[in-house]
Amino acid sequence: MRLWVDADACPNVIKTILFRAAERLEIPCILVANQAISIPPSKWIERRVVSSGFDVADNYIVDNIDIKDLVITADIPLASDVIEKGALAINPRGELYTKENIKQRLGMRDFMEQMRSSGIQTGGPAVFNQQDRMAFANTLDKLLAQRIK
Repeated sequence: MRLWVDADACPNVIKTILFRAAERLEIPCILVANQAISIPPSKWIERRVVSSGFDVADNYIVDNIDIKDLVITADIPLASDVIEKGALAINPRGELYTKENIKQRLGMRDFMEQMRSSGIQTGGPAVFNQQDRMAFANTLDKLLAQRIK
């Protein structure tokens, strides 16, 4: 089992939680980004810098994941691809993406994109807060406990 992180937009507080989990459970945590991401020295934590370009980091993750892996991403299309390959995906707010909810998420994403492209102001995501951090930590712990058995 490995933890894969779509690292470009992942909040630092979430990365810290992941680093601690990787060290504690001795499982690899791989951060993928198109720029160098700061990581602590550890044999369990590594980064992969990919070239810039549309979906390059996402494609790298999808091409390298295994069915036992867990991907952390807020990118709905990436989460869909991860689920399609049989791995797990959660977002930084602790929401588990599933076969049951991913189509709805893709539909809402596309709808909001259409709204923005027609000039309607849709606002951004809610501010990342303490409840989000706790929800992520709880979901991560639960999933890791299930996967490590």
